[in-house]
Amino acid sequence: MAEVTPRVNAPYLESFKGHTVRVLGKVVQLMGESAVINAGGEVRVLLNRDSHLVLNNAVEIVGKVQGDLSVKVFQATDFGGNIDYAAVDAVVDATHRNKEIFYTDNEQ
Repeated sequence: MAEVTPRVNAPYLESFKGHTVRVLGKVVQLMGESAVINAGGEVRVLLNRDSHLVLNNAVEIVGKVQGDLSVKVFQATDFGGNIDYAAVDAVVDATHRNKEIFYTDNEQ
């Protein structure tokens, strides 16, 4: 079975330390081997060699939440500049309100 990757934003990171997640946010800062995205708050992402982020574009990160709440990137997908971030946050919130549909507590 494929690994479950719940959609999260900054407020949910604490609950997913050590787990693989999906985070969609706007790239607000690039700093060599790391970046900051805005996903309901600032999230520091630790880039891999294949990460090619574009400032001010939306990016979906699949990665592992570290102890300091940064996210180590396994995969990054550029979503361009035309994203409805309110809709993204609504999907994240719906996922967690109805988590039994998307993942179980022992997968968290």
